[in-house]
Amino acid sequence: MRKIAFNGLLTSLAIVLSLLERFIPVSLIVPFPGIKLGFANIVTMFALFYLGFSSALTITVLRCVLASFFFGGMSSLIYSLAGALLALITMTLLKTGYDKLFSITGISMGGAAAHNTGQIMIASLMMKNAAIFAYLPVLLFAGIATGFLTAFVSVHLFSNFEKTTLAELLKRTA
Repeated sequence: MRKIAFNGLLTSLAIVLSLLERFIPVSLIVPFPGIKLGFANIVTMFALFYLGFSSALTITVLRCVLASFFFGGMSSLIYSLAGALLALITMTLLKTGYDKLFSITGISMGGAAAHNTGQIMIASLMMKNAAIFAYLPVLLFAGIATGFLTAFVSVHLFSNFEKTTLAELLKRTA
């Protein structure tokens, strides 16, 4: 029951972060369309590390569906789900090598790159044009930078969270 409540809280937080991200004028700094900071990925990483894959999947899908319902539309849902699910799968696979091969930073950057790849794949299918893949290097570069940013926040969040009693409680629940 605690895990369900925590999933709900994290889903709400991810939606709020998605909304807040819309007010940050990234296009003033990076003049390329489609680039976002990916703040909701911090919540996904947290869920993946502390609650497991099933919670991270639930939170990711609910965030994509609800955020698209509130601020987007059907096409934004398709793009969002494609990117988010490929990112989650990639981060889950990279997490299996955590502490041996990949750090939180590597996992986050890999997830961001996968997110952009998933969205380009969907764009190519929807437009029936493979030329859209020419934009992938720009998105990958931006994704690696934003993945580093979300990793920086995640590392500090995880470090501080580990000092709380809730961390131990979640480890027993997961």
